[in-house]
Amino acid sequence: MSPRTLFLIFANAEMVTWAGLIVALVLRATGVTAAAVPIAGGVHGFVFLAYCVSTVLVWVNQRWRAGLGIVSLVISAVPFATVPLEIAINKRGLLSGPWRLAPGGDEPRGLIERTLALVLRRPLVSLLVLIAVVIAVFFALLYVGPPVSRD
Repeated sequence: MSPRTLFLIFANAEMVTWAGLIVALVLRATGVTAAAVPIAGGVHGFVFLAYCVSTVLVWVNQRWRAGLGIVSLVISAVPFATVPLEIAINKRGLLSGPWRLAPGGDEPRGLIERTLALVLRRPLVSLLVLIAVVIAVFFALLYVGPPVSRD
């Protein structure tokens, strides 16, 4: 899977889960059902975290400027904005090419690149660790719970 494909998958998944969450919120606001909000919110939260992880991986691999990486993370808080961002980044050629730190590729420099190289050179172990970390963060956020109004 190329950096472009990874980013495309999660940008689109983020957009779809935003739609699901908005539909669930509308159903709750109109009195149809409130049961869909925790489900849609949970799915969206999980995909949001996965989008953030994949964005950081692509950001490091593609050597994006810090501003572009930060915008790519922040934009996920805006409903449906990840797909137009992906299209714009792709048109500028900032998603092209293979994983440069994969086996036989560039020699990693610095802690972040060494970490990405380890991920790319041991994909199965890294995937399992990554899934475990995303699940741990997801459950930690579920434990903390949603923001509460203090009116």
